[in-house]
Amino acid sequence: MTTHKIATDTIPVLAARGTTRRRWLNSARLWAGCGWVARHVLAVALGMLFALPLVWALLTSLKTNAQVYVVPPKWIPDPVVWSNYPEALTRVPFLRYMFNTVKVTIPSVIGAVLSNTIVAYGFARIRWRHRNIFFIVCISTMMIPYQVIMVPLFITFKKLGWLNTYLPLIVPAFFASPYFIFLLRQFFMTIPAELSDAARVDGCSEWMILTRIIVPLSVPALAVVALFEFMGTWGDYLGALLYLGREELYTVAIGLSRYQAGGWSQANWSYLMAASVTSIAPILLLFFVAQRTFIEGITLTGLKG
Repeated sequence: MTTHKIATDTIPVLAARGTTRRRWLNSARLWAGCGWVARHVLAVALGMLFALPLVWALLTSLKTNAQVYVVPPKWIPDPVVWSNYPEALTRVPFLRYMFNTVKVTIPSVIGAVLSNTIVAYGFARIRWRHRNIFFIVCISTMMIPYQVIMVPLFITFKKLGWLNTYLPLIVPAFFASPYFIFLLRQFFMTIPAELSDAARVDGCSEWMILTRIIVPLSVPALAVVALFEFMGTWGDYLGALLYLGREELYTVAIGLSRYQAGGWSQANWSYLMAASVTSIAPILLLFFVAQRTFIEGITLTGLKG
């Protein structure tokens, strides 16, 4: 009787505890749901904020030049002037500028991927004396602004006779970059060393290990390097301004300035925006095609120090 009475008395207590636990779980789920909604709303708001300049450029490219100067600014063009695009691309030799940019960008991307892969592999997977000291020295060069070495590089390329050629814009990519070296080194260090040890036991050289094991496993990181180099070279204005003095050699970045000082009494913003949207289209297309690989490479890089 006593045992039955005690068990009967504990039923309300257990029920109250169960109700409290359910309320706590429901409250936790509610707060988690609110947090999920808040994060996504914030992400969408920030995305729209960052996309605003691109949307403004796209809308401006469809306006007449008079509509650009309307106060207050008018977002939606009326009428929509689709002819701005063919006129902007034919008023100056814009297609030639695009072709010249491709001629510079593709070799630069190839050089950046090859050189940075080899150097980063040496820092990450090969043990040699004072390796970490040399790596620190290499990384510390990122603190040197380009403007500091701009004049010595210009003098060097002038003495080599490389002015008014694409060599000053292409050749440096074949000598690696400290940022890309750091990025690839961190990624290579996440690959298990046992794979390399097993390959050495089988008689593979370091070059075979790099090309047959490390590179196939590092496609996401290499895609990040390729995309960053592509964007940097495609939009390089200062380098093209320094080394390219003839108009037939202009790239897109310097060719866009023709819409501001190309014989018009004032900047033709409609044509400039049309040409700008056209010039960034390859970068947007490349990003969306390689988006998953790019994000994977950024996520996995730097997991191991």
